[in-house]
Order: sequence, then C-alpha cells, then structure tokens
Amino acid sequence: MDLNDLRALATVFTTVAFLIVFVWAYSSKNKARFDEAANLPFADDPEQQPNKGENE
Repeated sequence: MDLNDLRALATVFTTVAFLIVFVWAYSSKNKARFDEAANLPFADDPEQQPNKGENE
C-alpha cells in the first residue's frame, strides 16, 4: 500500500462522512430540534419579556 492508496481511502472516508452528516442534517425527524436551536438567540429578547417596572 503506497501513499496514493492512503489518499484514495481518505477521500472515500471523507466523502462517506460528509454524506452521513448531510443526510442527518436534512432528516425530517431532526427538523423540530434544529428549528428550536435556530431560535435560541431570540429566546432572551428583551422586547418580548415584560418590563419588571410595569408589573410592580
């Protein structure tokens, strides 16, 4: 086994790993979890939280 065989195996392994991640990311059963994670930056939005001074 020479260097070119190792390069070919690395290319095949990387391609298979990419395809696995691609299928996992676009799987419909993960959509709800990814949508929730996408909205996390907006969870602590001060415009949506009631003002503490108004309720006291």
